[in-house]
Amino acid sequence: MARVWLKPGRERSVLRRHPWIFSGAVARVEGGPADGEVVEVCDAGGNWLARGTFSRRSQITVRILTWDPDEHVDGPFWRARLERAIAARQSLADDPATTAYRLIHAESDGLPGLVVDRYGDFLVVQFLTVGAEHHREPILDSLSDLLAPRGIFERSDVEVREKEGLSQRVGRLRGEEPPPLLEVWENGHRFWVDLRSGQKTGFYLDQRENRARLVPFCAGAEVLDGFAYTGAFAVYALAGGAARVTLVEASGVALGTARQNLALNGHNLGAHEFVEGNLFRVLRAFLAEGRTFDVVVLDPPKFAPAAKDVQRAARAYKDINLLAFRLLRPGGVLFTTSCSGAVGPDLFQKIVFGAALDAGREAQIIGYLHQAADHPVALTFPEGAYLKGLICRVL
Repeated sequence: MARVWLKPGRERSVLRRHPWIFSGAVARVEGGPADGEVVEVCDAGGNWLARGTFSRRSQITVRILTWDPDEHVDGPFWRARLERAIAARQSLADDPATTAYRLIHAESDGLPGLVVDRYGDFLVVQFLTVGAEHHREPILDSLSDLLAPRGIFERSDVEVREKEGLSQRVGRLRGEEPPPLLEVWENGHRFWVDLRSGQKTGFYLDQRENRARLVPFCAGAEVLDGFAYTGAFAVYALAGGAARVTLVEASGVALGTARQNLALNGHNLGAHEFVEGNLFRVLRAFLAEGRTFDVVVLDPPKFAPAAKDVQRAARAYKDINLLAFRLLRPGGVLFTTSCSGAVGPDLFQKIVFGAALDAGREAQIIGYLHQAADHPVALTFPEGAYLKGLICRVL
């Protein structure tokens, strides 16, 4: 098996079980491994450290799969890792009120570059790295055997694949093609999801627990659901007794699905407002009209895809949160999140603080938001904590 030798002193992160080895830590590569092939990792003295998949194109040269010298990466390896991750979600599998959730969360489940989401009888998979791509067949074989899904659909239509020298891919892999819209349940609420072309793998599964936390704040409230997508936060707000919900979404297609989702859960569409447009412009127009709300929800897209984008993203986060603070009535509540991994929770809190200050509003943090438990964060991989947020009350 090919070997990757590290430079002196660069084994520390491997010993701490961080799963990434960057190109700058590599002294030399022996054996001419192909991209995606499993390699041995040794320190400068030749001591064996780990085993992982190799990539020439990525800045991450090795993504570690095991630190156990007796654990070999073969068919049984993939099956065992998948079994472990699936077993960790057993409580969700046993809950008939929730039929959509994440099964495999990449590095934090010991399977770098692999994401698997379950939507009822269908699985949606993402092979994000050359290592995951190289081993796709044994992974798909194990998923088919362990879960017997009605179909497996690929949504590897993400830019990160290009950093690995891979093209984007979308399509049916096993079994049936999913329908244009598939009905799923989440905490007893019903949603139509588009597995073929919806955002992420069809739905923002990572916000499940945060949506549930919105409910107690909504009794009798006027709620603004910003970046509404297909209306999931709005559905929860109405379940909490909201008097009126205003949904703002740039995509007309997504907003149409939001209408269907509100109707699917028994809500009168005529009692609520659906606004197609850029949220920044819409909120400024609301301010000019003198409109106010009891609750504002902000679930924006990833403003900072990489570290180089943080400064620009910080300005956008501050702008949108400033507008939200100005639209809130005294005693109102802001649910605000960021899914940009490059923007840490401390920085995000500072941004929101600055927005409140510039808006002339005094506010308290009354809760912290994070990704749902089926999107775990390995203690050795803090980069896995990408979703963060605040619940703020205006005084």
